[in-house]
Amino acid sequence: MAPQRDGQGAQARSDGRGRGVNDPAETVSGVVAQLRAGQPAWAALPVSSRVRWLARYRDWLWDNQSRLEDLLMQETGKPATEAGLEIPYVIEAINYHSRRAPRLLADRRPHPHGMLAITKRQLIVQRPYPVVGVITPWNFPLGLSLLDAVPALLAGCAVVVKPSELTPSAVSAAIAGWADIGAPRVLDVVCGGREHGAAVADSVDFIQFTGSARAGRAIAGVAAERLVPCALELGGKDAMIVLDDADVSRAANAAVWGAMANCGQMCVSVERVYVESAVYDAFVSQVAANAAELRSGVDIGPFTSPAQAAVVQRHLDDALTRGARALVGGHRSDGPTVLIDTDHDMLCMTEETFGPLLPVVRVADEDEAVRLANDSRYGLSAVVFSGDRRRAERVARRIDAGSVNINDVFANLFTLTMPQGGWKESGLGARGGSDAVAKFCRPQAIVASRVAFTRELTWYPYTPLRRAVMRCVSRLIGARDVRRRFGWR
Repeated sequence: MAPQRDGQGAQARSDGRGRGVNDPAETVSGVVAQLRAGQPAWAALPVSSRVRWLARYRDWLWDNQSRLEDLLMQETGKPATEAGLEIPYVIEAINYHSRRAPRLLADRRPHPHGMLAITKRQLIVQRPYPVVGVITPWNFPLGLSLLDAVPALLAGCAVVVKPSELTPSAVSAAIAGWADIGAPRVLDVVCGGREHGAAVADSVDFIQFTGSARAGRAIAGVAAERLVPCALELGGKDAMIVLDDADVSRAANAAVWGAMANCGQMCVSVERVYVESAVYDAFVSQVAANAAELRSGVDIGPFTSPAQAAVVQRHLDDALTRGARALVGGHRSDGPTVLIDTDHDMLCMTEETFGPLLPVVRVADEDEAVRLANDSRYGLSAVVFSGDRRRAERVARRIDAGSVNINDVFANLFTLTMPQGGWKESGLGARGGSDAVAKFCRPQAIVASRVAFTRELTWYPYTPLRRAVMRCVSRLIGARDVRRRFGWR
């Protein structure tokens, strides 16, 4: 995600009205200790009981939807339509993962596979990580915080959420709802700055981080030092490829929404477009017309972080200085801007912009488009537009990104069955997907003898007879042809 989302961490309480109240960073360990104390009883509940608690929380979110959306708009400046997406998204995740959890968490008994295992009873059980730390940025405070918290809670973990210090109120208010329904204390929030995020990373058993690549490296370093797992969703510089057989009108509409939604403050925003020459002029014309119609405050809100405006302005100034032309905008960093005549010497083509700036490049063919799309240290997601499904899939398979949307944009975000993970500097591991609940568990193997002999064939004492029996039995079970099975070769 955006390079400016480095401030991660703090202990916060909610005052009951949805305002996050900072506590000293030293208190984070106390919150985690309380969560850790309550987690064993939570994990011991039947999965169906945890599902029921999530169902009650889902109903609470519906009942408080308007209040939470108002807090989102106050903190982030999102238009009402965009603020209205986060609660339904979380609720859909609750419903989906609640259906999947019983099967994913059920004990499994693998079949014996060979000579040494044939006399053993095999059992695999899922044991949750005791405390999961979810550290999230300011662009989607509720969605990103609860999207990871939900499957972790279903898995039997306790969860501490650390929202960005810029957007603590909506998250604090939403997590206060867990206490409002009388649920066990296995979900809490801590609010504050970078030192609080560091304290979370230093004390939990699994770190789920969403933020910049720079901060992600620091989190990964802490996880490596402590030997705890982490999952990182980091920055993106997502490319869109428009081929010469594409529906130009749909592609242009997708490009504008993909670049400008949430004021461009999305890790999966369309940040660069490569268009085959045959449809370039028509595409650019329609993109410019669509972008020019966007309304401030209705379609596009302000930057959540003032620092982000400076990044976008720097990218814009650099591009114009190097010869790019602005067909729309070009004066204000928070206004929709469409650039042409851009190349990979410009910051807006190589660094994550995280703002409503859309550079468009003419390419000769799909090979050049793929080469330029892959010419990035990021690999979060991408978009391909083509009227030929097989051609689009062929191109998609050549793009170095964790997700590729065909004739659509952001579609991978709304398909909860699909994992969302970045390649290269865009992350480590994945969030979501059909197995999201199992991600927060450690598989434990339990093996028991079916028959309790005084001693096993492989135990002491070693004798020629035992070795001969083992050799014979292993050939009978493991060989796949008669000659080797009976030692005739």
